[in-house]
Amino acid sequence: MPTLRELLNSSIQTLQNAGVPSPEVDARELVLHALGLNRTALLTRANEEISATDAAKVAALIEHRAARIPLQHLIGEVEWGGIRLKTDARALVPRPETEVLLTLARQNVERRTWNVEKHSDHDPRSTIHDPLTILDIGTGSGALALALKAALPDAQVWATDISAEALALARENAELNGLEVHFELGSLFADLRGPFDLIVSNPPYLPAADKLTADPEVRHDPEVALYSGSDGLDLARALVAQAGDFLAPRGTLLLELDPRNVRQMAQEMRGWHTEVWPDLTGRERFLNAQREH
Repeated sequence: MPTLRELLNSSIQTLQNAGVPSPEVDARELVLHALGLNRTALLTRANEEISATDAAKVAALIEHRAARIPLQHLIGEVEWGGIRLKTDARALVPRPETEVLLTLARQNVERRTWNVEKHSDHDPRSTIHDPLTILDIGTGSGALALALKAALPDAQVWATDISAEALALARENAELNGLEVHFELGSLFADLRGPFDLIVSNPPYLPAADKLTADPEVRHDPEVALYSGSDGLDLARALVAQAGDFLAPRGTLLLELDPRNVRQMAQEMRGWHTEVWPDLTGRERFLNAQREH
């Protein structure tokens, strides 16, 4: 029977041979998940022998990962934005860069609230709803909507998605975290009336041609959550065209887009004041917009 160290090393080698981008990290996560161990065990129990049954559990997970099934699908959940999320093929796996969008949304609310408290006696247009109203369009697993609700428990949060399967997963994640979000099935603004103080969205933004060169893991995500026309902006354009009718006075629209097309979207938004912000690697990705009138 192999020791824990031997099992981990052989798992790493299998993933390396399969071309998995991060074989050491993924092998470690899968070994620990299969055996129900914490990271300390890799040091304190490295020389312990692993039973044939447990070794088979590890081998099965490693085989699936070598076939390029996403790590998050195999583990079944991910820590994201301060909450736990179930992850599977029903919705896009939440990406680390989208946590920046979450941070920008929270900062926007904090800055807006501070401005209201400072200027409300002088400018009645600065008022915001009580409670704060937030809408997440294309919620997928519910990541953004639920993380915002967790961070802003007094806010009223709505979320829409065109996929019934994705919304089912989002509702499961809401129950998992004990959070109340109003979910609506439908495209973009569905049957909502607004107005909303903050609208956030991580819509599909990849050009259709990217399907030809997508990493194997990406092919396990729903295509409807990834691709949006020849330049990746079909859905974003439709969203922007309607957003002004659903924003409260001085409300904010926050979008995550592709570094290749975020500037194009900003340039097309006539009648909006726009800012483009970078992700943690310095690539322009996020669009902050308010109506000029």
